[in-house]
Amino acid sequence: MVSEKLVKALNDQMNFEFESANVYLAMAAYCASESLDGFANFFLVQAEEERFHAMKFFNFINDIGHRATISQMAEPVNDYKSVLDAFEQGLEHEKAVSKKIYDIADIALDEREHATMAFLKWFIEEQVEEEASFDAIIQKLRRIENDSNAFFMLDSEFATRKFTPPAE
Repeated sequence: MVSEKLVKALNDQMNFEFESANVYLAMAAYCASESLDGFANFFLVQAEEERFHAMKFFNFINDIGHRATISQMAEPVNDYKSVLDAFEQGLEHEKAVSKKIYDIADIALDEREHATMAFLKWFIEEQVEEEASFDAIIQKLRRIENDSNAFFMLDSEFATRKFTPPAE
């Protein structure tokens, strides 16, 4: 039986994933306002991925016989100094997501709630990829610094990014 404490943590994470989508939509809007359509697309795809994550929590909560509850979201940051700043803030956000998922995993482990531990394994692995991806992009942006050709090549590369939900 899943404790109320664990259900609350799962609901909080579901809502944080929806909030994460808004964080990335704000970053996409910033990039679009700077006519950086590829970077905007990167963040739009990221937002779609976060909504997918939120729905995984939504479905899991319902599947274990509890109710998913939607809460109010914080307003995201809407202004950035640069694309690099947006990605740096994105990395910090992903680290916060990781910490929250680890905290839920700790509750599930303490309660010996095996179904939740199995469910969270996918998210733990996903967060390693998310943080690595953001870090790699930040490193590229720092390396190309003032090389406008390289910057626009990266923008063009991100214009082709698409979200494909992983096979279950």
